Parts: sequence; structure tokens; C-alpha cells
Amino acid sequence: MTGTRTQFASLIAAAMVLLAGVGGCASYQIGNQSLYPSHIKTVHVPVFDSLSFRRNLGEQLSEAVIKEIETKTPYKVVGSASEADSVLTCKIIQDQKNMIVQDWYNDPRQMQIAFRIQVSWVDRKGDVLRQSQPIVISPATSTSVTASSILTPEVGQSVATAQQLAIQRAAEQIVGMMETPW
Repeated sequence: MTGTRTQFASLIAAAMVLLAGVGGCASYQIGNQSLYPSHIKTVHVPVFDSLSFRRNLGEQLSEAVIKEIETKTPYKVVGSASEADSVLTCKIIQDQKNMIVQDWYNDPRQMQIAFRIQVSWVDRKGDVLRQSQPIVISPATSTSVTASSILTPEVGQSVATAQQLAIQRAAEQIVGMMETPW
């Protein structure tokens, strides 16, 4: 008889824990859908503008952002603004290549590739979902999205690989800005 009571008591306790767990999690969302605005399902990403003299930076950044959106968000990237719930536009305002370390002969041993990017994300009605306006504090700094990477030519790195790494970091930051603020 005591064995049956213990089993019955443990069954009741397990049921109460299960009900408390289900009832307590009713308002929570699971997965990456909870991180992003729920009224947006599709995003149009046009080819980004670039004020740089270096070729194809806008196209490379657009491609990297599209890949990040497709892999890390619940959104679907569509081809035209008319069929999208929102439009994400970016402009590369500045790109720099700065020397960090030089040798005795003034040859670069290590350099930094850096981008400054203006981002705007608006919905179908024209309401701004996210926007970063660059506020220039000094000629070299601002509060817009910035990304950089280190280039070490002596190890065999090229400017192209350093630029691609900086573009990938910028794309991660841009898609991170699409998350709902807490």
C-alpha cells in the first residue's frame, strides 16, 4: 500500500511540475523569432552604395548581408521592394587603410582595413525600424557601424582578404542591428 501511495504522490508531483512549467513558459517564444520584429517577414536588400574609390565594395557588402539575413534571421530576402515588408539600405561612407606597424625601411608590417557604414531599415509604410546616423566626433571616428580587420603582408595576407573579413564583420553588425531592442 505504501508503494502505491509513493508512486501516486510522485506522479502528482511530476504532473504539477509539468503544468507549472508549461503555464510559466506560455508567453515565451523559442528560437530566433523572438529576437526580431514579428510583423516583418520579408526584406529587400538593394545593392549598397559606396563612396569608396575601391571597386565592388557595395556589391560585396550587399552579398554578405543577404547571406547573414538568410542564415541568422527568420526573414526571407526578396528581389523587389514592392513585394517586401521592409527595405534595408546601406552606404559605405568611408574606407581606410591605416598603417599600424612599419619596419626600419618604412615598409608596412601590419595595417588595418576599416569601413564606416550608414544603415537604414524601413518598413512598407515608411516607418524607420532601425537607423544609424553617423555623428562625426573627429574626422576619424563616428557612431555609425564600423568594422575593421588587420592585414599582415609578411604572413601572406592580401588587401582583398582583409577587406573581405572587414565586410563580413560589418554584415554581422548590420544584421545584429535588426534585432528587437530589449
